[in-house]
This record gives sequence, structure tokens and C-alpha cells, in this order.
Amino acid sequence: MFPEIIRIGNFPVTTYGIMLATGMFLALFVASRLAARDGINRDRVFDLGLWTLLGGLMGSKILMLFVDENYNHNLWNIFSLDFLRSGGVYYGGFIGGLLTVALLMYFYRLNFWKVADAFAPAVALGQFFGRQGCNAAGCCWGKATNLPWGVQFSELGHEYTGVPIYDSTGAPLHLHPVQLYESFAMLAVFGILYYFHSRKKFNGQILIMYMIFYPLIRFTIEFFRDDPRGNLLGLGDLTGLSTSQIISLLVAVIAVIFLFLRLRANSKNYETA
Repeated sequence: MFPEIIRIGNFPVTTYGIMLATGMFLALFVASRLAARDGINRDRVFDLGLWTLLGGLMGSKILMLFVDENYNHNLWNIFSLDFLRSGGVYYGGFIGGLLTVALLMYFYRLNFWKVADAFAPAVALGQFFGRQGCNAAGCCWGKATNLPWGVQFSELGHEYTGVPIYDSTGAPLHLHPVQLYESFAMLAVFGILYYFHSRKKFNGQILIMYMIFYPLIRFTIEFFRDDPRGNLLGLGDLTGLSTSQIISLLVAVIAVIFLFLRLRANSKNYETA
């Protein structure tokens, strides 16, 4: 893979950084376009997007402190270059971003469900680019495989992330390209959510669809991942599931609750009308 695109002196321009920035920019563009369909000012959406990105970044770092042994056993490591360079834990970013949106809705007096429906497809698109960046960098790697599409990462990728490139015998090691599995799955999710946004039956439907699709995808892909992902509160030892799988189940349950509440609210509005 290609962790670096170019070096300017001693400063590396990383593929991950470029992909992440591209994903963020296009996600904001999509969110503003979809929000305009529901009568929300585009400039306000850009403001929300920037604050949400900040909240998501903080959330991803905070959850990483709990699940990554490099940090929860030595908090001084939060001042390291690796901590700053790491993308953090996605679910922490999702929760942090969602809480940020919810808080800003109160101050901006916007409809939470309409805004969330605009951001959900945008987040899926951002994940497509983000996981492409993960594949280029070599992070979030998969288990060894003999399948013809297994990938071997470069020496530079190993230096950046520690991704294994040789097996115990010294032979080249090919891994499941789980980053690409998730990337292309989320591109498909983006297409589905974007299509249904203009056809939704009630506000909140697109967010709920995302909160069902993504946990199913992530829960499945976790079985093919082999990078260290921590053990939140020791729950992994009790359940045999990864931290992300446990959170996936919780998010799916919350999505079902949201679906019930929104359907009931929509039914009452229909009866009133």
C-alpha cells in the first residue's frame, strides 16, 4: 500500500490524511445539499458540520483512552505523536458527533431529525474515503487469508502502524482487506440512504436506516479483523465479542427504539391531520 503520497522535506503528506480531508469535504457538501431539501440553511449546516467533526474527533479519542491499552495504562501517551496521528475509535466519533448535533439543535433551534437525516448519508460517504485511507496506511488490518484477494502491506505500512507483513516462518503474509470490505459496503449504504432521503416517510428515517445498516456491517467485519482493538471494561472476555461488536449491538437496539418512537409520532400526526 502507499502510506505516503509525497514528502516535503521531512514532512510526509499521508494518503490517510488526504483521504480523510477529501471525505470530510464531500460529506459536508452532501449534508448541506440534503439539508436544503428539508428547508435548512446550507450555511448553518456547514457550521454544524465543523462543530460535529470536532465533537466526533474528541469522542473517538476519548473512547480510545478506554479501549487501547497503550493509553489506559499510561495516560502520558496521550501527548505522543501516535495519539495525535491516530484516527481514534470510530464509534466514539459517531457518539461524540451525534451528541454534538443534539446539543447544537437546542441552540440553533433546528429539527434534530431533519439534520440527522442530512448527515447520515454524508457520514457513510465519509467512511468510504476514511477506510480507503486506512487501507493505504495499513491500520485496522484483517486476519491472514489464502484467498486470492488477500493483500500484503509494505514495509513503510509496517513502520507506520505495525501491520504484520510476514508470518512466523518469514513468508509473505496476506491479510483480509477488511478496510476495503467496509469502505465499499459504506459506499453502497451511502447510495441507498441518498436515494431514500427524498422518498422518506418520516423525519428520522434515514438516520435510523444508517443506525441499522452500519452496525450489521461492522459486527460482521469485526470477525475478520486482527488488529488490537482493546477490551472495554473487560466485556470482551465475558462475551467473546470485540468492543465495536458490543457497541454495534447497542446502536442497533437504540435504532429499533428510535424507529418505534418515530413511527408512533408519525402515526399520531397522521391521525391529528
